[in-house]
Amino acid sequence: MTAVRTPPPPHLPLRDRPPDTEAGVSPMLSRLAAERATGVLIRERGTLYLADGEVVHAESPATPGLDVLFAARGVLDPGVWRDAVAAAGARHRVGRFLVDSGRIAEGALELCHLGSLYDAAYFVLGPSSTPTRFRYGAAHWLGPVRPVPVAALARETVRRRELLHRIWPDPATDTAPLVRARLAAGPTVPLRQEAVLGRVDGVRTAADVSLALGRPAFHTLVDLRRLAAAGLVAAAPPAQPPPVPSVLAQPSADPDVALLRRLRDALEAL
Repeated sequence: MTAVRTPPPPHLPLRDRPPDTEAGVSPMLSRLAAERATGVLIRERGTLYLADGEVVHAESPATPGLDVLFAARGVLDPGVWRDAVAAAGARHRVGRFLVDSGRIAEGALELCHLGSLYDAAYFVLGPSSTPTRFRYGAAHWLGPVRPVPVAALARETVRRRELLHRIWPDPATDTAPLVRARLAAGPTVPLRQEAVLGRVDGVRTAADVSLALGRPAFHTLVDLRRLAAAGLVAAAPPAQPPPVPSVLAQPSADPDVALLRRLRDALEAL
């Protein structure tokens, strides 16, 4: 009987290993929750507003605002939103004003707000290269709607990171301009992903696609990673630097030009 040797599994490259799920969840946020702090946590990719140690609002430039999500779903007209901010923003009661004036049902406001909060918080709590700051006493003009415990927010952030990694481990499509693959006939995709694919033009990023569609940004990341896994979307290659003008690249018998070129080379060598 011949013994069959099974080769060991291949060594996975670094990008294919599960991410460090605890990295990027702010230790400062946990301390603020423990002391029941009220104010705004400012990080590289957005802000979290706290009241009595719980998160009451989140904002990130990577995600559409609550007003965009309301308008995209036909829940609230943009003009009504602007009027509410003007009427109650200074008192930090815009949410309460919308409900009390009959512009929106309380349940609809809570549902949309929670979705927007978790969406923005995913980006706010991502890895950061800048210091985290906290301003005590600051409040958001929307006012409290449905506070979220910090522990629940951290768990959901980690769950979302792991989900994206399972779908496709390369995060390049999360932030880079996106291009479509040149396939003669690609696989059929669901209508939701087809809408995302239709906004990919070599210039837009995932955040741009989310804003154009009026959808939560994390949902767009999920669709884009699935499209990347299917070979339909990729991050655009980085732009190439402009070529050196030919007048600088060619040798010259002019002593003035030769002197300037030597000065340039000396300065570049410093």
